[in-house]
Amino acid sequence: MHNEQHYLHTLFEPESIAIIGASETPNSIGITLVRNMLDSGYKGKLFFVNPRHETVFGQKTYPSVDTIPQRLDIAVICTQADSVPDIVDACGRAGCRNAIVISGGFSEVGGRGKTLERNVLENARRHGMRLLGPNCLGIMRPGSQINLTFGHGFANAGTIGLISQSGALCTAILDWALPNKVGFSNVVSLGAEGDIDFGEVLDYMVSDPRTENIFLYI
Repeated sequence: MHNEQHYLHTLFEPESIAIIGASETPNSIGITLVRNMLDSGYKGKLFFVNPRHETVFGQKTYPSVDTIPQRLDIAVICTQADSVPDIVDACGRAGCRNAIVISGGFSEVGGRGKTLERNVLENARRHGMRLLGPNCLGIMRPGSQINLTFGHGFANAGTIGLISQSGALCTAILDWALPNKVGFSNVVSLGAEGDIDFGEVLDYMVSDPRTENIFLYI
């Protein structure tokens, strides 16, 4: 294997992550993302962004991404769809390398959503930021203690790379895998594939020494 880093390296091995829309609201995506990352034992820097709260689960929150004192590898966005274009723009201006847009309400809902999605993607491209989603479950990298999904529960670490268009199918596979002791190197839900697509994630997994088998749901 050549040692040159894959261009999606920072998406799978991030040293700094912000959850935008982090919250303690029961049953919200924001609370599940926060809990999943706090429970995963992630060793990098984790920041929470929520302009309405000083803290989330006892951790300081930042009012906006540009107030975080560090360049981010990943911003995970789970706010209302109409706020996402501006947030993506702010992430790009702050030098963030990747955004994962969990939020739905884009091209899958028709006209206005399509326009919002186009704005999101244009803002990401303008800043050279890569974007996963929108409307995706997120990613897991169990061997690196990363669970940036709103699924309940974590996956075992293993050697299977899972790439799925469907978040629901991803969840079903993970639910089956845990009691059956099947582990994963990476789990990626692509969502609407606005920017990062199957081919690129596949290319990353082929270059990933932790991945021995790749399971695609297309």
